[in-house]
Amino acid sequence: MGCGKMERFELEESLKNEIRQSVFGEGFMKIVQSVRRNGKTFKIAMRPVDIGGRRMFQAEMTDEGQVRVKNFDRDGAIEGLEEIIAQRGARDLHLMTSKGDLHLRVTKKGKVLLSRSAEMDRKVVVRPHDRVKNLPLSRFDSAALLRTIGLTDGEGAIRQSMRGKYDQVNEFLKVVGETVGEASQAGKAEGAAFTVVDCGCGKAYLTLSLYSYLTEVLGYSNVKVVGVDKRRDVIDSARRMAEQLDIADKVVFAESDIAVFEPSEVFSCERGERPEIDLVVSLHACDTATDEALAKGIEWKARYILSAPCCQHELQKTLDDKGAFSGLMRQSILRERLCDILTDSFRAQIMRIMGFRTQVIEFVSGEATARNILLKCVWGVKPGQPGTVSDYLNLRDYWRVTPWLESRLGDRIGKLLQRYE
Repeated sequence: MGCGKMERFELEESLKNEIRQSVFGEGFMKIVQSVRRNGKTFKIAMRPVDIGGRRMFQAEMTDEGQVRVKNFDRDGAIEGLEEIIAQRGARDLHLMTSKGDLHLRVTKKGKVLLSRSAEMDRKVVVRPHDRVKNLPLSRFDSAALLRTIGLTDGEGAIRQSMRGKYDQVNEFLKVVGETVGEASQAGKAEGAAFTVVDCGCGKAYLTLSLYSYLTEVLGYSNVKVVGVDKRRDVIDSARRMAEQLDIADKVVFAESDIAVFEPSEVFSCERGERPEIDLVVSLHACDTATDEALAKGIEWKARYILSAPCCQHELQKTLDDKGAFSGLMRQSILRERLCDILTDSFRAQIMRIMGFRTQVIEFVSGEATARNILLKCVWGVKPGQPGTVSDYLNLRDYWRVTPWLESRLGDRIGKLLQRYE
């Protein structure tokens, strides 16, 4: 097309070729274009990435707050770049290479304003898309997920302020993999439903990551997840993120107190039956909310319960500070830590009494969070075994307390304890 016949907003052919050569030549770093349409902005960015030792290109598209991330080979990137170049309307394009930057602006009237930086000598670092560590969130293409839930920035790097949360989610998912990863392959292949409830889901970092991990890595083909939280703002935000990730039909959220929530509210069942719950999780549900999550898992007859407790104040209100421990109990920090240990000890023993093989583990480094204890409970032993009940009663009666979880379970545990009291 000759210069005289150029359409409005179109770039000159020489400029198009320069952009093409820069993107697919040595030293390419990033290209970003923002297009303004009807008072709104559509943004697309493309950069080189290394996936499994192979040079690829990652595109991130932002449209009305919704972010999509996709990886392309060279042919796909060529096609994508042509779409960028062919855009019409007012727009800004910024091209970064090791030798310098090119910036062009197309005004509303179609005038092209071009500027270039001084010559540079920058080192190009192609960011590996797959992480160095074999972390759960690096075992599949999690870029869109991590960007949507706010763990990464626009460059795909983990936000420094979110590093602790990123580590927590990864380590929690590792425990999930160890716990449910050995499930029947036949069950997965047949599409049997695997249903999860996240009690106290908060901002849904774990909820949304859990769905992707179960489907993309562990191979479950029919996963349903519900996140429960009583705060309307976080539930509304979580629903929007599920919609952005196009999984709102598989990951749903309920605005409810854990104590009154029932899965039948969100999962349809035939003939009014209670839905079968496979996994109950809770990550730092505060105070007695952890006990409520454990109790609900028992009542729902969940096969697996994974709970990382948060703050625990209930026992501090009733623990006797007299006797041999009076000196320790006067120190508020030591009193708090002792109550944390006792509370989780009671929880673990109660879960064993109720028929769960239970381990208390450190699921993440103390650098990520001081609350790094996790109760790993797997259904499969006879409830109320004498030795387990005896150990619990001895500890409970020594401290002269009634743990909140015991009170919450009422007759379910009471009839098992009565035989030995």
